[in-house]
Amino acid sequence: MAILHKAQLVPTKLELLNEWLPGRSWFAGYPSPGVERVAAFRFDDPAGVVGVETLLVRHREDRQLHHVPLTYRGAPLAGADEYLLGTSEHSVLGTRWIYDAAGDPVYATALAHAILTGARSADEVIEGVRREPDCRARGTGTASQAPVVHARPSVKDGDPTVITAGGLTLTIARTVDTSGAVPAWADGLERLEAETGGVPFTLATVHI
Repeated sequence: MAILHKAQLVPTKLELLNEWLPGRSWFAGYPSPGVERVAAFRFDDPAGVVGVETLLVRHREDRQLHHVPLTYRGAPLAGADEYLLGTSEHSVLGTRWIYDAAGDPVYATALAHAILTGARSADEVIEGVRREPDCRARGTGTASQAPVVHARPSVKDGDPTVITAGGLTLTIARTVDTSGAVPAWADGLERLEAETGGVPFTLATVHI
């Protein structure tokens, strides 16, 4: 269960994304600002320390959906400066370090667990009140457990982005095909599927 707060972030996540996304090869060519949030879901960190959120965004001049998982930390992640979007002041939690989740072992663990065990994205509770997310995600696997990633992953940025960590290869889509067709790179693999009220679409896969 993801415990959330009614809080202000300065700068906001979208403000940070408007600065960071134009530097990505899979988002290049879009003028900044212009990034809009479409939907989001969260995974739990069992330790209750790191926020793990996946944003689905698009540029207001295009309908293409982009997949941007983020992690939120109360202190810097050692050796992960290249994945840092920036810091933001949270009105309840204080300074938060916001990372491209591809470089965060907590995200790798959460994603692998969801895909391999068939787990769902987290329920969301704000100040004791359950909130229905505008996007749900679930893995296709049936395993009883999944590996835990401790070391910082190795990341090959691109579309898809390939994450190698703890004996796992995780592949995440950056541009999303919402038609429901399974991408060639995901064929035959357990995967994470999401839906926003329509046909489920592929966001990520895992290979052991």
